[in-house]
Amino acid sequence: MIDNSLWNWDHVWAALPDMLWKFLTVTLLVTFVGSAIAAVLGLLIALARRSAPRPVAAVITFAMNFVRMTPIVVQLLFIYFTFTSIDPLTIGIVVFGVHYATYMAEVYRAGIDSIPKGQWEATTALSMSPGRTWIAVIIPQAVRATAPALGNYVISMFKETPFLAAITVIDMLGAAQTYGGNHFRYIEVITMAGILFLIASYPTSLLVTRLEKRLAFH
Repeated sequence: MIDNSLWNWDHVWAALPDMLWKFLTVTLLVTFVGSAIAAVLGLLIALARRSAPRPVAAVITFAMNFVRMTPIVVQLLFIYFTFTSIDPLTIGIVVFGVHYATYMAEVYRAGIDSIPKGQWEATTALSMSPGRTWIAVIIPQAVRATAPALGNYVISMFKETPFLAAITVIDMLGAAQTYGGNHFRYIEVITMAGILFLIASYPTSLLVTRLEKRLAFH
């Protein structure tokens, strides 16, 4: 018997367990690990562009802009078909991390440039080594100033995880589409996938906004 109803809760409850499992094991895994890679690599890129000799910094800048200006789907497919022996999920995590590192590097650069000149002069007056200057003074202030912007990129990464379907990695949305194709019911599962994304991303965006306002008063 064909179900022509606009909405059927039975399909929601049937698909939800697998969607939640994919959400926890794929969507969140890629977001958390990819964000960690992006945060660390982005900082290293920003420091290298500022400290490396000009020719090296120019090469780093070119590579960063190339990655940033190329669609992430193209990058996923290129790495997937180039390194066929690597697990697709691993490829997805690394590509997301590297891709967003290029954006975070620009955020870090802006944060470093916002450090008052007097801070640099004070470290010189105190005879602090360059390494200690960066670790103890500059980087903590830069990270604190850029935390809200970095948080927004984490949210963006979270929302772009469905692109992993291009390299056969099934996330929450992929699980919803699979169920919809098997049962010819898409409205319920796609709607629930959107709601789950909203439940996870909206509170996070509010926290980022609150953090941004709080840091603005310090």
